[in-house]
Amino acid sequence: MFLGTYTPSLDDKGRLILPARFREELAAGLVVTKGQERCLAVWTAEGFAELTAQMRSASRPGAPDAAIGRSSRDYHRVFFASAYDCQPDAQGRIVIPPPLRAYAGLSRECVVIGADTRLEVWDAAAWADYLAGAESAFSASGSEAAPDQI
Repeated sequence: MFLGTYTPSLDDKGRLILPARFREELAAGLVVTKGQERCLAVWTAEGFAELTAQMRSASRPGAPDAAIGRSSRDYHRVFFASAYDCQPDAQGRIVIPPPLRAYAGLSRECVVIGADTRLEVWDAAAWADYLAGAESAFSASGSEAAPDQI
């Protein structure tokens, strides 16, 4: 499980230092792709394989592409076409490919958040804007978003 908020910097070569507490879990390899709200999603290789299997089964297995909805095909195309396999270097850095840096609007200052099954990488200013709006909705949300025990 990925938890917490971290503030690494992107260097001039487009490399991002992964939070130290996650490096061991990500050492075997990871996948970076476009996430929602213009962030990047970082999955362990195993987690990405599990997600892929879930997406396949949700798309009505065995159905020809024409039988799968247009929005599902569009989502799959964008999601998988923008996915990159990465291997962290000895210092725990990964290269964020230029198309993904552009998609997420990454500048030097980044925020990496734990989002349960994945990490998300945000431009620091974009994260601050998102969080400002999302925190009020979070405070007002009830059992429709989380179990009553919280």
